[in-house]
Amino acid sequence: QVQLVESGGGLVQAGGSLRLSCAGSGRTSSNYAMGWFRQAPGKEREFVAALSQSGAYTDYADSVKGRFTISRDNTKKMAYLQMNTLKPEDTAVYYCAARATSGGLHTLYTKNYQYDSWGQGTQVTVAS
Repeated sequence: QVQLVESGGGLVQAGGSLRLSCAGSGRTSSNYAMGWFRQAPGKEREFVAALSQSGAYTDYADSVKGRFTISRDNTKKMAYLQMNTLKPEDTAVYYCAARATSGGLHTLYTKNYQYDSWGQGTQVTVAS
């Protein structure tokens, strides 16, 4: 298991940018497939972005494609979500997730149940 802690959330005006960070600790000697999810009040947790274990492939929800970028720095055991051109509908608690279970090196995981480690979440609020 790996422990994850998100940071970087906050209040931003529509059109602004934020970069979320996800710090990994514990058994982080291996690379993991990573994901970002979000949950708005009264809604289900939804997929935002995924990064393959290899780091070579990414996938995004249609609602954030072209605006958000997922990345990872293995040397620092960090994952990031760069969010640009933010919209009020991006307001949510954002969670990073890691998949330690072995899988395809280039596989992208977009479902909650495919991840086995989660952070506590960081609030992102976009004001109109």
